[in-house]
Amino acid sequence: MQVAWKQMRVVVALLVTANLSATYAQSTGSAVSPGTGAVAPARVNLQQCIEIAQQNNIQIRQGRLTIANSELQLHQARLNQLPTAVFQGNQSLNGGRSINPQSNEFVQQTINSSSFQLNSSATLYNGGVLRSTVRQNELALQAGQQELNATQNNVSLTVAQNYLNVLTGTEQLAVAQRQADVTRAQLERTQRLVNAGSAPEANLFELRATLASNELEIINAQNTLDLAKVALLQAMNVPINQDFEVEPITVPDPGLDPYTASVQQLYDVASANLPEIKGADLRVKSANLGVQVAKGGLYPTLSLNGNLSTVYSSAAKTAVPNGQSTQQTIGFVTDPVTGTQIPINTSVPGYDRTGISYGTQLSNNFSQSVSLFLRVPIFQGNLSRNRITTAKIQQQNAELTALNTRLTLRQQIETAYTQVKAGANRYRATQAQVASLEKAFQVAESRLNAGAINATDYSIAKTNLDRARASLVQAKYDYVFRTKILDYYQNKPLSFN
Repeated sequence: MQVAWKQMRVVVALLVTANLSATYAQSTGSAVSPGTGAVAPARVNLQQCIEIAQQNNIQIRQGRLTIANSELQLHQARLNQLPTAVFQGNQSLNGGRSINPQSNEFVQQTINSSSFQLNSSATLYNGGVLRSTVRQNELALQAGQQELNATQNNVSLTVAQNYLNVLTGTEQLAVAQRQADVTRAQLERTQRLVNAGSAPEANLFELRATLASNELEIINAQNTLDLAKVALLQAMNVPINQDFEVEPITVPDPGLDPYTASVQQLYDVASANLPEIKGADLRVKSANLGVQVAKGGLYPTLSLNGNLSTVYSSAAKTAVPNGQSTQQTIGFVTDPVTGTQIPINTSVPGYDRTGISYGTQLSNNFSQSVSLFLRVPIFQGNLSRNRITTAKIQQQNAELTALNTRLTLRQQIETAYTQVKAGANRYRATQAQVASLEKAFQVAESRLNAGAINATDYSIAKTNLDRARASLVQAKYDYVFRTKILDYYQNKPLSFN
């Protein structure tokens, strides 16, 4: 069962590209799936089922969020290559004994001060870490997109498998109903013969028992079909409290010619096109760049820094001449006549201490600086080496994952190829069986009408034919879809026409 499921995983291209469904039928009833608003019409085709399932599926929605997060990380990695700029402003009010930020002197007063700084830095070299990180995130985004495609395929394939089960159940129900119709017709004929005395009444009882068995087969087929519909609705994440029908797919009787491509040819084409393989390869490339990013931690980092700054202080004062002068004695001289001391005076200009305006201080205190910063890692507790080792482990794990994905793909192709041959043999044998049993039933029906056999022999012949026809329906769908699986591996535009 698990192998068969793996083979069904590749039907999605068939479902999307073959355009198997008919024109959308007008909806006469609908149900809304929880949390999404997606609607399941009263009559759906295959493409509608896939679209509804992909709208509702939680894993797909999570995958889209993962891609959105990867896009954000990539955008940030690109921005990290640009220079950084930081503006800082400070406004403070200090009372009591404070330091004048302009003169760095202690003053005993309340000071209102401001300071502003604009710092900028650009990385000139860091071992290629920034460039490698950008490329790594690009590959991670591409891998996430391929993985989302694979998830969408898986969801579509789940719907396809359940859709196929509904079609098979519908066919088997129709076969069971036709079986009952044939039995009823024969029962009516036998009733007339019994009434005319041309056939024993025992034949009538045996045909009634056969009809009861046919009606039981109809009930069983209806139950199987109902369960298949429930599984389809659940795959679409739609409530099951609704009646709906599926559009039939016209599948012509398949040919039985051997498949042209070999296993190796199928593998070569599939490994170049399947999103699972592409995603795994992109993860390997991303992991390789992860090693380069980790190695960048061993190299020096050189950056260019720039700074602009200015300050303001309410304690800053300036002396302004006020035009006044004072006499100051700077010495004495002796009068030669009188011998008295005569003072020597000089005039000193007067000044007023006034505050400096806000704009003037910002302009006068404006300063600029440019510097180169070199950081050389010498010893960091072996941190960089451990990061490199971790990155290499992740690289090896990604390589093994890619190898396992390819191995799984090859095994799936080998299994699918073998199953196609087995399906062809089964379909061919079932066709021959049905043809033989149809002739046997025609003979049995003629002999029953002629009274040459009893109803028990007739019922056995009819039951054998009915079972063979039901098996032929299953064999036909199974063989056709397995053939289309191999077509998908070859990346062919697929169609049932």
